[in-house]
Amino acid sequence: MEETWPRLEDVLFPSITDVAVLSLDMSNEAICIEARSTAAGAACPDCGSASSRVHSSYLRFPVDVPSGGRRVVLRLRVRRFFCPEASCERRTFAEQMPGLTRRHSRWTERLRSTLAAVGLALAGRAGARMARVFGVSISRSAVLRLLDALPEPEVPSPRVVGVDEYATRKGRVYGTVLVDIESRRPVDLLPDREASSLAKWLAKRPGIEFVCRDRAPFFAEGATAGAPQATQVADRWHLWHNLSEAAERAVARHRQCLRVLVPEPVEEEADEPTPSEQYPASPWKSDKFANRVRTRHATVHAMLEAGHSRRAIGRQLHMTHRTVKSLADAAKPEDLFTGQYQFNRASALDEYKPYLDDRWDEGCTNAWKLWEEIIPLGYKGSYGIVSAYIRKKRTSPQPITAQPPAPRLVTRWILSHPESLTEIEKLRLKAVLANCPELDALTGHVRSFARMLTERQGDRLPQWLDAVRQDDLPSLHTLAAGIDRDRDAVIASLTLPWNSGVVEGHVNRIKMLKRQMFGRAGFQLLRKRVLLS
Repeated sequence: MEETWPRLEDVLFPSITDVAVLSLDMSNEAICIEARSTAAGAACPDCGSASSRVHSSYLRFPVDVPSGGRRVVLRLRVRRFFCPEASCERRTFAEQMPGLTRRHSRWTERLRSTLAAVGLALAGRAGARMARVFGVSISRSAVLRLLDALPEPEVPSPRVVGVDEYATRKGRVYGTVLVDIESRRPVDLLPDREASSLAKWLAKRPGIEFVCRDRAPFFAEGATAGAPQATQVADRWHLWHNLSEAAERAVARHRQCLRVLVPEPVEEEADEPTPSEQYPASPWKSDKFANRVRTRHATVHAMLEAGHSRRAIGRQLHMTHRTVKSLADAAKPEDLFTGQYQFNRASALDEYKPYLDDRWDEGCTNAWKLWEEIIPLGYKGSYGIVSAYIRKKRTSPQPITAQPPAPRLVTRWILSHPESLTEIEKLRLKAVLANCPELDALTGHVRSFARMLTERQGDRLPQWLDAVRQDDLPSLHTLAAGIDRDRDAVIASLTLPWNSGVVEGHVNRIKMLKRQMFGRAGFQLLRKRVLLS
């Protein structure tokens, strides 16, 4: 059977018709291809009239995609045609090869699409660096212009749309991203997060049946005004997050109940004092330095009693006259501890140290907060004195005693699935709940809500809200009031399978794209990159 080889034109230009390769030269640095169009004629770009009357021809050298690490040099023989229409202002025009060239472009179409894809992935500065890697020299501004010239994507109207905000300048400027929940692709970006902008966008798409959103009021108002026919679905993750915050506030409110679980420390008998403790307490930070002062003081006084003069003592001990004088004049070593290291020096904080010690034992270790608390009590000193005292308490060795569980730790036990807790955590949580009826009721409400959330039992929400209001849990009362204002959307979120998880993923991707752009481009380019990449 005779073997057939593909045509050279089909290998070099697989998606282009009416082209003939005249020659092909290959070297270690470049691949030179000479080609021309085989079409009978071309259409005028102004009037559209077809012409086959050739005026002249010239060579064109568009830059193509490198191949195998070598540059591709195209030598295209391009013809100029006369326009047959006498009324047309253009007398002659140059032919174009569809899929290969365009007017006023020094790149081939496949190189242009390659650079645009690199720009979509990496933006201008990084895209220009990547283009230089495979042999194309281009500036970051040219990459951004290629992205700006890309056509708008044609996105069908979604049936289930997710709405969330993203930050262009965190805390100052926010926008809105809209995602097709079923196809998991973004459909549009809005430059703000106003309810009117969202309502206007939704009103143009009457086929929307579900709107997934968080519990922000402006999104609720915009969805109600722009798509009254759609069912609003609150995000389940935000519901659970709001419940966890309310539970942590409730546990912190009953932190005194946690301290009852800690046994009283057993006082141990005092040991015999060590030789170093027989001396009076030294204000010096180093006991080694204090002992050295005592030794030098004893040596100087012994030599004085032996009849040596002060000058002789200074020569033998290599001391200055001032040092020998201070040691000789001091009756005892403790008299040398003067100045800023004076022993038992009075402090403006002494009166308030018992209060600071009590607050430290209660778990408050923030020096700034403690300073603010003792100012109304009459403290006139500076914050630095309080900070130094608290720092000393942190670094000083403390007796090892049982500590009450932190409110955040107890909150984690309450929010976790009972089967995921260890045996020790189960026993400690059981002791906490047995000692505090309010936290026991809180645990029951949290686990009841978790069952509604995981088993999609939204019809039980009204009974859950009534049960919450019957207990003395103010933080849950505030949560219940907020859920009541958005009851329909919350019930839908606890019943329907839709959620805003995919929207949160696209918000995270927008953060990455925004940082890649280095603030050089604006909203339009960000929108192109989000919708096309």
